[in-house]
Amino acid sequence: MCTVSFISQGENYWITSNRDEHVSRPSALEPKEVIIGNVKVLFPKDAKAGGTWFALKEDGAVAVLLNGAFVNHTSNGNYAKSRGLVLLDIIASEEPFVFLENMDLFQIEPFTLVFFHKKLLEFRWDGHQKYFKPLDPQENHIWSSATLYRDDVIAHRKHLFEKFIADSNAISHEKIMDFHSNNHSDFENGFIIDRQTGLKTFSVTQVVLHSEQTVMRHLDLRSDKFFQVPFAPNQLMH
Repeated sequence: MCTVSFISQGENYWITSNRDEHVSRPSALEPKEVIIGNVKVLFPKDAKAGGTWFALKEDGAVAVLLNGAFVNHTSNGNYAKSRGLVLLDIIASEEPFVFLENMDLFQIEPFTLVFFHKKLLEFRWDGHQKYFKPLDPQENHIWSSATLYRDDVIAHRKHLFEKFIADSNAISHEKIMDFHSNNHSDFENGFIIDRQTGLKTFSVTQVVLHSEQTVMRHLDLRSDKFFQVPFAPNQLMH
């Protein structure tokens, strides 16, 4: 939930997320399909709060969470609801874009949400105000959590991402997973972190949206386990 990339080629999309947490937090459960309301949602479940940072709905909608909005904030440790549960409320709604506009986020910790379903939206909640930023889904994008990375580090990570795209002859899920699973010679600010403060990259999760099949891949770095879960074939974006 602290690094997210969106890569687009025609009607093929790769959305990948690195989850960075303190080592005192338990590892997430492997991705499972869950019925929320009347819709099917696939996600790795946060074992502590019960929510998630990465979810895929049966209609092809994808929502990914990052901690913080624009700047590093101080957590008050007393919020009305986990941001991971908020994400599930959003993606399970009938009209997520409308739901986002109307939902009450009072006493919810600041977060950034990347939401894709035909349209690509960057949504930020800074604790006081909502910010909606439509993005071009035919372009490539990367986000780094404001709670973990300074502006200059965010810019450097973006440069690494753009170089990776430029140097790749053909994009594949393997190449993207390898890129996200590399510390890039920097355990403090690379894509895989292992800081003395106890912050560590727990996992890399990816959804691949193709015209014929959708797959979620989840690499649990703590247990060195890899999960690959094909999803319903009736979900795509047409």
